[in-house]
Amino acid sequence: MLAINPIWDITPSDAVDLQKRLSQEVVRKSELATVETVAGIDTGYSKGMAKAAVVSLKYPSLEPLDQAVSLRPVDFPYIPGLLSFRETPVILQAFEKLKQTPDLLIIDGHGLAHPRRFGIACHIGLLLGIPSIGCAKTLLVGEYDEPCPEQGGFSYLKDQGDIIGAVLRTRSKVKPVFVSIGHSVDLRDCIHFVLSCCRGFRLPETTRRADRLAVIA
Repeated sequence: MLAINPIWDITPSDAVDLQKRLSQEVVRKSELATVETVAGIDTGYSKGMAKAAVVSLKYPSLEPLDQAVSLRPVDFPYIPGLLSFRETPVILQAFEKLKQTPDLLIIDGHGLAHPRRFGIACHIGLLLGIPSIGCAKTLLVGEYDEPCPEQGGFSYLKDQGDIIGAVLRTRSKVKPVFVSIGHSVDLRDCIHFVLSCCRGFRLPETTRRADRLAVIA
């Protein structure tokens, strides 16, 4: 059961207004109990279809526990900043197939590091009522100083004077990732969980496994 009712039949301008409204409901502090399972979420595209993949791993061992996929036609245009309206419907369909609800979500995309402070990690976390983290490969908004080149180094991502995320080096001398609060997790915990889910690669295992599963053959 969803924590709030989703709205998908919507124009881009109304979607922007909805993001502004829902951003006020995002919880920016940690409400995590013991984290025993963590799930990665990613979406792939091919020929007008979107394929969502959700992979659940045991934490902290990252042993695979469960996975689910769903396929759905894409019915919302590609507009920067409105990714969640394009991907979340098929992600929710995949999520419903999991046998057990994970304790924490790491989503391939932004959370608060978004022009309206409501990226896909916020949207999914709020809809499902599950703590969530955004871990994106590219910058959407904000400015930052380059973090130190060693693994674990980070700098704050800022926009209009606000700290909206962290630029995190998950592997020494490799491009950083952009980590931000999704819902019910503070930024310190976001950094901790993303780092602890990395196993020698730039991206956390949650994202790597979901990304492979989301490929449309």
